[in-house]
Amino acid sequence: MTAGAKAAPVSDIGQLIAEMTAWRRHLHAHPEFGFEEHATAAFVASKLREFGLDDVTENIGGTGVVGSLKRGSGNRVVALRADMDALRITENGTANYKSMNEGVMHACGHDGHTAMLLGAAKLLAEEGGFDGTVRFIFQPAEEWGKGALSMMSDGLLEKLPFDEIYGIHNMPGLPVGVFETKPDAIMSAEDNFEITLRGIGGHAARPHSGNEVLVAACALVTNLQTIVARRLDPADIAVVSVTELVTDGTRNALPGTARILGDARSFRSDVSADIEKQMRVIAQGTALAYNIEVDVYYTREFIPLVNDVTLANEAIDVARDLFGASNVRVSSKPMTASEDFAQFLTRVPGCFVFLGNGERSPPLHNPNYDFNDEGLVHGLRFHAGIVRRRLAMSNGAETSLDAAGFEHLYQPSS
Repeated sequence: MTAGAKAAPVSDIGQLIAEMTAWRRHLHAHPEFGFEEHATAAFVASKLREFGLDDVTENIGGTGVVGSLKRGSGNRVVALRADMDALRITENGTANYKSMNEGVMHACGHDGHTAMLLGAAKLLAEEGGFDGTVRFIFQPAEEWGKGALSMMSDGLLEKLPFDEIYGIHNMPGLPVGVFETKPDAIMSAEDNFEITLRGIGGHAARPHSGNEVLVAACALVTNLQTIVARRLDPADIAVVSVTELVTDGTRNALPGTARILGDARSFRSDVSADIEKQMRVIAQGTALAYNIEVDVYYTREFIPLVNDVTLANEAIDVARDLFGASNVRVSSKPMTASEDFAQFLTRVPGCFVFLGNGERSPPLHNPNYDFNDEGLVHGLRFHAGIVRRRLAMSNGAETSLDAAGFEHLYQPSS
């Protein structure tokens, strides 16, 4: 089929779902870390060309891929984004599609996100039902918080512009087929820190002969918890977490160097700045009290994810039409996880949403996690639904998002 041809609806949705499942499991078995997604990107580009898209552009921001599909004469452009990278985690699963890349696994479900967006590209290429252009964005290195910036720095918005953008992430604990989002701020910023303490190590039997750092490091770990508890306004949402304490000591040798690593979460830049300021004050005070030296390295990796209020309400309306009001949740509180999708929203309006991965799903970034394939059809439906809502055909055809309009995509929730 040529890219501009008008096609009949997908005749066998079951076959498309089976294809999506096969794609997802192939990607799961062959995970690649951020900016190393060469085979994944080649797989995606090959599929997009197979579907007959008008244009497929590779190597944007490193390994990013963008497919473009135009129907009708409309000038508006809607972007749909999926992330492709995996994590450096060794998988514990026993499935026959278990990771074949030792020490790397899709522990966050990006394999599922990629598969559902490929499914939407195939469906929309075959069925149409919209007036305008869709950009299918497959982003590298989301886990680093660098992939979106890399694509934009490489001219994504200038070469392949779009008016608004939507993204999906699966959510363990949420039932399959359940949708959740929140207008305005929905996910936090993430700052990383590394504090290095330097003293004089020595024999464990003679602590007075040196100036070891472990006791100071333990005190500092405890004192960092006072930043949120005592130094920030209680009305501000923030988290400071120490995740690693590494020393050069051994069983009978006191350490001379200790490194404290962790992250901080917040929703406003002034709160982030205050966390860094207080951390430096506490670290310097601890160093002075224990007569050691200290360095604080503080970086900002992710910015807050703030959904456009109008487009978030549009997404909620689409979800209610597709999944039923009882399966749509509008969160009242933002969450303190972070997402690289936030970078796109600094340049264009859009909305990020969550779809259930099952109430019994292991958590994200866990070696036992696996994307629930029953969620693929729901991601497919939302992607197609938001395109048809936001790029509605002027003659009114195929603009309805009720059960009749998407009857062939209906599957009851598990």
